[in-house]
Amino acid sequence: MRELYDLVTFPAGTTPDWDRGRALFLPEGVVVLRTGRTETTVFSVEGWVQDFVTFIEDRNVVETGFTERIVRTHAVEFGDIAHVWVLYEAEIPGSGRPAQQGVDSFQLARRNGTWLIASILNEIPTPDRPVPEVLEGGTEG
Repeated sequence: MRELYDLVTFPAGTTPDWDRGRALFLPEGVVVLRTGRTETTVFSVEGWVQDFVTFIEDRNVVETGFTERIVRTHAVEFGDIAHVWVLYEAEIPGSGRPAQQGVDSFQLARRNGTWLIASILNEIPTPDRPVPEVLEGGTEG
């Protein structure tokens, strides 16, 4: 899971290694992202990659790089499954905009001794929807 945040954080002039990113997921993995105030979009792993590529191109992020930093996590493991809450901050360096906080909920499955992402659900905190309590005192990222 941490490897995914490292992957999507990249300096100006580079882009993520998407093959490495795909390998972090189960083949049937799914990503559900907040895409509007009242909307979410469900992506396959390939759809998520293509959406991120479009974001990089549309915002000219190759010129600036991109940062997505883990602030805090809370994990629960049970046998070969795990659930990890992540509070993160994302920003486009030099954009003049403050970092945007988000919350990701990862569901992981252990296959042949390796943790793989089964799904990621994403939400953006708002004044009416604050960061979950479970992330107020979790592990620092």
